[in-house]
Amino acid sequence: MKTRVLICDDSAMARKQMARTLPGDWNIAIEYVTNGREALEHLRSSRTDLLLLDLNMPEVDGYQVLETIRTEDLPVMTIVVSGDIQPEARKRVLALGSIDFIRKPVDKSLLTQLLTQFGLYQPDPTRPQPRGTMDQSADANPEPGTASIGLSDFLQEVANVAMGQAADLLARLLNVFVKLPVPRVTKIYRTELSMVLAAAAEQHDTYSAVCQGFTGAGMAGEALLLFSDSSIKDMIDLLGYGEVDSDALDVEVLMDMSSILFGAFLRGVGEQMDIHLGLGQPVVLGRHRRVEHLIEHHNERQERLMCIEIPYRLEGYRIECDLLVFLTEESIHQLEQNLHFLTE
Repeated sequence: MKTRVLICDDSAMARKQMARTLPGDWNIAIEYVTNGREALEHLRSSRTDLLLLDLNMPEVDGYQVLETIRTEDLPVMTIVVSGDIQPEARKRVLALGSIDFIRKPVDKSLLTQLLTQFGLYQPDPTRPQPRGTMDQSADANPEPGTASIGLSDFLQEVANVAMGQAADLLARLLNVFVKLPVPRVTKIYRTELSMVLAAAAEQHDTYSAVCQGFTGAGMAGEALLLFSDSSIKDMIDLLGYGEVDSDALDVEVLMDMSSILFGAFLRGVGEQMDIHLGLGQPVVLGRHRRVEHLIEHHNERQERLMCIEIPYRLEGYRIECDLLVFLTEESIHQLEQNLHFLTE
């Protein structure tokens, strides 16, 4: 009898990668859903043996899915597959009933080991399959559209993994839990940046900002950290800098946070694309200013950019910062030309 597997992830690229990591000789039928709400509807109506579940999704996230599975006693084994690799994230999903937690990108041998350990899979020498491929005849519902992954979807999944690595570093250094969103990827023009940033900063009047350029293997761009002024004092307390209130200390907080998030995030992006991204010197764009005044230098050229936006929020603290990464128009062309190789 076939094992029925449900893959739940909002990224088409992640769903495709997840299917490819499953053992090629495993007698399975795969179904796909794009968010937690669809996953729960499927689990209530169809027999499912294994759920491979992402955490950060729109509408209903992975935590809510696990809570509902437990509350409604839905008969399925769940393995969480996520870019959010914070120790607390793993602790929480195991407490909610997941049988294990695997980080993205998935290690195929580790997944196979887990499937074997929990009695879901046994190697079948009578059905040999090429390594890293799927037996499409075993897939009862091949997902449409996965043959061609768009640049936005590719960058969203890359950003999702890199975001989780940066959050993990921040969580370990500060002993906090970082609430992570679904990364937003959009194409914009430089002259539209003020509108994008104003939307990200709509809850606060003034911000401080740090910018750092990066280049490597045909890619170039800027990383920008927006830090709400109302968060600075809480951040100083969390870092243990004492009661001293000074402009120099505020700048030190900005530089420390940008160093953590820029370095970890861009390193994660580079690792996934197998390139090294060199970082320029960080620059404080401004302090205690409205957003539109922080990015005046961007309004000089009519250039298309790819913008990756990630709001980081620390649970239990009034600390908010937004990481924005802008890829140049030349970088967009380079990625589009190489997209087929990057997604295979």
